[in-house]
Amino acid sequence: MIENCMGFSQGMDDEYEKLIRRMNPPRVVIDNDSCKSATVIQVDSANEHGILLEVVQILTDLNLTITKAYISSDGGWFMDVFNVTDQEGNKITDVEVLDYIHKALGPDSDFAYSVRRSVGVKSTMDHTAIELIGCDRPGLLSEVSAVLTHLKCNVVSAEVWTHNTRAAAVMQVTDEETGAAINDSERLSVIKKLMSNVLNGSNKSRKAKTVVSHGITHTERRLHQMMFDDRDYERNVDEAAEDTSRPDVNVVNWYDKDYSVVTIRCKDRPKLIFDAICTLTDMQYVVFHGNVDASGPEAHQEYCIRHIDGSPVKSEAERQRVVQCLEAAIERRVSEGLKLELCTTDRVGLLSDVTRIFRENSLTVTRAEVSTRGGKAINTFYVRGASGYPVDTKIIDSIRQAIGQTILKVKGNTEELNQATQESPTRFLFGGLFKSRSFCNFGLVRSYS
Repeated sequence: MIENCMGFSQGMDDEYEKLIRRMNPPRVVIDNDSCKSATVIQVDSANEHGILLEVVQILTDLNLTITKAYISSDGGWFMDVFNVTDQEGNKITDVEVLDYIHKALGPDSDFAYSVRRSVGVKSTMDHTAIELIGCDRPGLLSEVSAVLTHLKCNVVSAEVWTHNTRAAAVMQVTDEETGAAINDSERLSVIKKLMSNVLNGSNKSRKAKTVVSHGITHTERRLHQMMFDDRDYERNVDEAAEDTSRPDVNVVNWYDKDYSVVTIRCKDRPKLIFDAICTLTDMQYVVFHGNVDASGPEAHQEYCIRHIDGSPVKSEAERQRVVQCLEAAIERRVSEGLKLELCTTDRVGLLSDVTRIFRENSLTVTRAEVSTRGGKAINTFYVRGASGYPVDTKIIDSIRQAIGQTILKVKGNTEELNQATQESPTRFLFGGLFKSRSFCNFGLVRSYS
């Protein structure tokens, strides 16, 4: 009876939200004339908790750069203005992209009345989602991908973050034979058990966690949630005092307006604003006003917030927690290490073989993005030496020569390469590995059962 009442209440809420939406449909205005350097996007809508994150998420997922933003959502109305460019710093002129923005944020979209229940939730039956979190260690991604290959799972896409000795991953896998999602409950149980064994390793101080499902949250938002739940933002006092490279985050109360004002100053990078808004939303804070300026090398963000219960930050402990969580959210996506891009024909076991090569050459993966498009594997890895030092250029040259100069490329800041003239103590053992598809088993899998 209670469940029926709850379902009825939820249905009434949905119908009410749809009515409000019909009476006050969202309005999207895209202007390419008023600003010389950016496309201006204005979004007006009835206000709901989570709408700001949804809008920022849609723009971010299109790989647009937000250079400036003005946010106002006091009362029952939401009005945001964003200055955006493409990744090359140009205005948005692609008709398909502009049309998508109109459809995704305009009156024909469904985001305005659904965000309260499930901001950014994307369900799919094509893949099986595996969520992993545990202590980071050299070679962890290699071990995880090797076990998945042994279990006849093909990694279609994955994103891996590491921060403050913790590692988190969201991986989409399919069955090697059918190419479809894995539905067998017994097999899913085995996958979960072996993944947990790999993550736990010999470290018993902090418990690892594995979740297997067919519906997942937006991948990057889910990674933030997983690491937040794992309390990766906690540091001891000595570590916090010694780290001078952390973002400048401050929280003060504006008593006249009953707001808490959050200011963030740090080096600009892609998706920075999404990371901050995502964290505030997941911590149950509402952004009522905000200004963002990321038009230079340094980004400045200022947000007037209250908790969802209507109160500003109430204590010093709460203030410190907001600061720590925002610092962690910004640091998680900081790309430490040498950037390597791999593009080749996709096949089962590819990720396992690539990360095995990295591990055999004493490279640690600090962040990874794995995707498959049109039968091609497009993977990005950020790597460092296992001891945390820059990578020896001889190691990279050896790996690229074996894999193929056109398949694996060095991108971004080459300062992460150690231009050592002495012979590297680490040797690459698998020459010509990618010239044949006949290799499958190098004894990669230990016994984890």
